[in-house]
Amino acid sequence: MQSHARGHLVYAASGVLAVHTERGTSIVPANRVAWTPAEFTHYHRAHGNTDMRIVFLPPSLARLLPDRPSVFLASDLVREVLLALTGPRNYDDAAPDYSRSARSRLVRVLVDELREAREQPLHLPEPRDDRLQAITRMLYEKPADNATLTELGKAIGASTRTLSRLLRNELGMTFYEWRTQLRIYHALVLLADGHDTIQTAYACGWANPSSFIAAFTNIIGTTPGRYRTSRRTTARASRLPTVVESSD
Repeated sequence: MQSHARGHLVYAASGVLAVHTERGTSIVPANRVAWTPAEFTHYHRAHGNTDMRIVFLPPSLARLLPDRPSVFLASDLVREVLLALTGPRNYDDAAPDYSRSARSRLVRVLVDELREAREQPLHLPEPRDDRLQAITRMLYEKPADNATLTELGKAIGASTRTLSRLLRNELGMTFYEWRTQLRIYHALVLLADGHDTIQTAYACGWANPSSFIAAFTNIIGTTPGRYRTSRRTTARASRLPTVVESSD
């Protein structure tokens, strides 16, 4: 766990990132960008061969973004600006890709774009109740488990009605919604590791690839096949974590 004096944006040019805070886990696939405000305790977890890009923002620009962790849909322009700002030659003092003033202008463009972007989180809230925690642990370990909420409740000694109420009050979603989000998270990890659509569908508990493709497309905004292709296209030469600090 860590926190920073400046807020920062995180983007996975390839692979999948998860940002963990006290509020839960936000999943950041290659068509999203995550924002973590200054002093917010968090940690990152990378899945697959992840090309992680980080841009720290000065307070004057950070205040224009939400005061809580957020995940935005990354437009083509946002993606290209992030990649440009974090290119390897930015650290070559002899021949940088961009001057200090040019980088500052790009960061302003980036923030302007994000202010207009839709928040589109893939979020797994962290339950507080011991009974919900027990269920979430079981499903994290076995995302393909198709046990009903009633069956899971019997295993931990809680009624379906009680668990449904806790899910609604603590997590703000139904059991079906939460499990679908969890399965999509696992699907993104498997796709990042090179598994194909059919393998991923069955490994994450879908009855057939068609239902998996429909659920994935509804949440991620593209099919699993196109997502894998876009990840390969977006990935650039550098495979090292890349950080930019803007001081304007």
